[in-house]
Amino acid sequence: MATNDVKSAPADLFRDFNCAMGITMTPENAPRTAALIRRAMFDTGRQTGIAKTFYKRQRPFLIDRGPICQPASEVADSYDYPSGRTTAGWTMATLLAEIAPDRATALLARGRAYGESRIVCGVHNASAVEAGRLSASSTLTAMQGDPAFTTDLAAARQEIAALRQPGAAAKHDTVQCTREAALVAQPLY
Repeated sequence: MATNDVKSAPADLFRDFNCAMGITMTPENAPRTAALIRRAMFDTGRQTGIAKTFYKRQRPFLIDRGPICQPASEVADSYDYPSGRTTAGWTMATLLAEIAPDRATALLARGRAYGESRIVCGVHNASAVEAGRLSASSTLTAMQGDPAFTTDLAAARQEIAALRQPGAAAKHDTVQCTREAALVAQPLY
């Protein structure tokens, strides 16, 4: 799961949260949701980037050599703290939990595991993952006061509610979702 979580394109993020949501979401069948998440990730990512530039902490695999889940060339030139991928995953999880509060527990657990995948992969320290969640949470809280954000969030809620109607969106491979749920249920620390 950690190796799979390395992929961070919009379609990949939707796929990573589909089991937790209980439906198949894609940027194509949920364009309003995709637009909301893309805009929110821009804001949360920008804040995380500011902190990365300030702290300039080296990644753990550059200090204590060891295997990682992705090519080192993709991450060696960026900093550890806070984790940008964790910020993206927590942004996704938090927004989806606001859109579908009845799925919040599963979505936030998957968001936590998404960030912890960066520890499993050896590309971030636990404190960088925690800081990524905190950065996303604080930025999303600030965004709640923006009328354009709340309008976009309401549109995404309607779109996902329509997809959650019986027969509107494909269901998932039960075996895959059961395996994912078992992994997500085991926190790293």
